[in-house]
Amino acid sequence: VQLQASGGGLVQAGDSLRLSCVASGGTFSTYIMGWFRQAPGKEREFVAAISRGGATTDYAISVKGRFTISRDNAKNTVYLQMNSLKPEDTAAYSCARGLSPSRSPLHYTPWGQGTLVTVSS
Repeated sequence: VQLQASGGGLVQAGDSLRLSCVASGGTFSTYIMGWFRQAPGKEREFVAAISRGGATTDYAISVKGRFTISRDNAKNTVYLQMNSLKPEDTAAYSCARGLSPSRSPLHYTPWGQGTLVTVSS
């Protein structure tokens, strides 16, 4: 399976962005999907995950209430709606397939190429 994320950009604090991640080459509906981010000089961190059918979601405390993960299995796509963006949300955001319900990046493979989100104050 290959994953391609898009939708990043430069926005101001308080703005919104929607990231998309399209999967190809596999059976998307059978995958747990997750979003992670990595800021310059920091380790990759969990942002959100969604179950195969989309009924169950999980969020990092830092984004809960502001970000929403969703998926459209007919389009092989997982989304990350990001509202009320803060400068500390600035990072490269990547999507990945989860091997099990987890917040650890070790349980996710493969990874899509990241899309950069920059939030100015």
